[in-house]
Amino acid sequence: MLDLSQNYFKEVFMSEDNNLETNIEKTVNEAPDTESKMSRADHHKHLDEKYPTKRGFWDIVAKDGFLLLTHILCDMKCIGRENFPKNNPYVVASNHQSYPDGVLIIDYLPKGHFKWMCCLAASDLETNHGKLGRLIMRVGRGIAVDRYGNPVRGLIKAKKEIEKGNICFVFPEGTRSHTGKLAEMKDGAAYLAIKANVPMVPVYIAGAYQIWPRTSKKPHPLNGLHRRKIRIYVGEPMRGEDFDNDAHKMTEALSNWMHRQEDLHWDPETNFEAK
Repeated sequence: MLDLSQNYFKEVFMSEDNNLETNIEKTVNEAPDTESKMSRADHHKHLDEKYPTKRGFWDIVAKDGFLLLTHILCDMKCIGRENFPKNNPYVVASNHQSYPDGVLIIDYLPKGHFKWMCCLAASDLETNHGKLGRLIMRVGRGIAVDRYGNPVRGLIKAKKEIEKGNICFVFPEGTRSHTGKLAEMKDGAAYLAIKANVPMVPVYIAGAYQIWPRTSKKPHPLNGLHRRKIRIYVGEPMRGEDFDNDAHKMTEALSNWMHRQEDLHWDPETNFEAK
């Protein structure tokens, strides 16, 4: 298993030759591995062809149907929608409260941006989470990241997709929240934004955990006859040059912004401003 520490990311992303692909390939090739270089090359080619996952017509229909039902059964609003850049590419960095967080954000992207949207997603989403997980991967045009092994291939692919003009959703916590509260933020979203030279848009979702926590197999949008609230807060874009192109500084600023939103908005049902 490769080291996912801060030092590892610095070594891979920030070495003097400033070439992400070269740095990562060198690190992967030097890592202990029983596969031959040829078989690894074939495997990497297969992954490059497979991801982002292809999005089909019926996937879009499912997405639209889900969002329609969400608006009917929930009270969902977005605050700060104007902060999404008018032009792609960019990175969206969001907290992660529930299964469909990415789909909820999609509903508020600028017109025409959905077709450019892809996301970093745990590889087990398409293997261990049944039909729903596979559907989410297709709707989100997921790029699989191995959380328990070698994640760097997914990061290479995500950077390439951003450079092609795509919008990449990243959940810096790495997994859905166990409590609804924020967990530690990893630097991946900031690194992608810096290396691809694009803005990173912070997004905070409130209320989704109360509706669909990870301990529940299905959502609970109603509290009696009352529609539960979901609020999506979009912050002003962050740019790497404002943080000396230091991903750790940028992630720290992202984390501070997220925690301010959590302090103010965590439970929309008790938040006066969430009306």
